[in-house]
Amino acid sequence: MVAVSMPMFVAPRTRAADMTASVQQWLAAQTNLLTWSADVTQTRRLKTLAQPLVSTGHVWFAAPNNFRWEIGSPAQTIAVRKGDEMQVIYPRLKRVEKYPLTGDKMGPWKDTLSLLEAGFPRNQVDMERQFRIASVTASNDVNCVVLEPRSSAARKMMPRITVSFSTNDFILRATELEFGDGSAMRNDFRNGQVNPGIEEALFMPKIETDFKVVEPMKR
Repeated sequence: MVAVSMPMFVAPRTRAADMTASVQQWLAAQTNLLTWSADVTQTRRLKTLAQPLVSTGHVWFAAPNNFRWEIGSPAQTIAVRKGDEMQVIYPRLKRVEKYPLTGDKMGPWKDTLSLLEAGFPRNQVDMERQFRIASVTASNDVNCVVLEPRSSAARKMMPRITVSFSTNDFILRATELEFGDGSAMRNDFRNGQVNPGIEEALFMPKIETDFKVVEPMKR
């Protein structure tokens, strides 16, 4: 989706102030968000492919930084973060990749994970510590905030991320990640639920004994 600015009926300075106020309201709403879940349509655009790759799935989030993504039906990829570890599970391949989120080795990847969590900033200070707001635009009932990471390492991997949220209830509607190689991944969310009951076990997936477990960062 290309963000199109709404017709401007007020002075530009007032319009900018309205946009800033909208972002502040969005940030304020996040303080009451403890859990969230939604259906997702993921669209990946790669420079080597003429047509985008489109998949559907579901995502769960629990503050401050636990998440679970399931892409495909049945799930072809499951990404789970809990605490200081992330697991990427490939059920068809019977393979699990584990990534520790502590230590110097994870530098750029840890910064990149913070970008993936940009849709759920806890407050303005935390967001501005990690990102610079490049622009804010409005289209119908959706605001689109373009963020650029302050970390140079993260910026090389992912120059910018766009977060889109509803202007009436400030619920996350979409994220779009632009990568350093020119590819992009957009996630469109629907049927979002704020503060649903989510069992902690969801973020502790059971790994069957016949799965191969690898730790790529230890190579």
